[in-house]
Amino acid sequence: MRIARFSIDGNVAFGAVEGSSAPGEEGGLVLDIIKGIPYADFELSGTKVPLSKVRLLPPVLPNKVVAIGRNYAEHAAELGNEVPEVPVTFFKPTTSVIGSGDAIVYPSFSNELHHEAELALVIGRMCREVPRERVRDVIFGFTCANDVTARDAQQREKQWARAKGFDTSCPLGPWVETDLDPAAVAEGLAIQCTVNGEQRQLGRTSDMIRSIEDLVVHITEAMTLLPGDVILTGTPAGVGPLTVGDEVAVTIEGIGTLTNKVIKRG
Repeated sequence: MRIARFSIDGNVAFGAVEGSSAPGEEGGLVLDIIKGIPYADFELSGTKVPLSKVRLLPPVLPNKVVAIGRNYAEHAAELGNEVPEVPVTFFKPTTSVIGSGDAIVYPSFSNELHHEAELALVIGRMCREVPRERVRDVIFGFTCANDVTARDAQQREKQWARAKGFDTSCPLGPWVETDLDPAAVAEGLAIQCTVNGEQRQLGRTSDMIRSIEDLVVHITEAMTLLPGDVILTGTPAGVGPLTVGDEVAVTIEGIGTLTNKVIKRG
């Protein structure tokens, strides 16, 4: 099931996305409004609205976004880094999260903004110290993400808080796909990034160094994850620059397409 969060006539709701369409052609899709919240037992109301009539919001409002760096060997190499012995983790604040169709605002402190297409994992229940065999039980679903990075700031500052945590630096969406299994991720889903229709990144999730299970076990050794929390699983090779006016799209097989435009800070 595809679960979207949206606003219509000033009201915010969750809905199940029904129908099928090609990326960028969502005119035939409809939302069946959910009674309650999707992390618990819920019912579909039967009240349906066309997706074209709503504004998609970030599919979740995470308490925290835990991101993983250098989880694809070719990406580590393209930036002159070695594969780390343990997962590199960092946070992106909730204020960095935006939805599909929202604008990425070019930060004033950077002259080198990069896209990073990523598979994002959404947590479905409160959990800590999750054993490997229980990882599937705590996953709500998967969505597309763009770990937008001020590369020059990342290179000159020892911490990545500003480089990867500025406002609008964490697009998520367009919805959460709840039927994907971690085994499908391990087998390999295609992950692609285009800028103005030109392909920049193309990889497969099977190239991740650490698996979904590895990441959840590692993170929950240290902290409690809450429903709606997000884990960014790393980006394949091909990261590159974004400029004002660019439209960047992240497409992941079996999920959908996340699209955002880069604008100048007003």
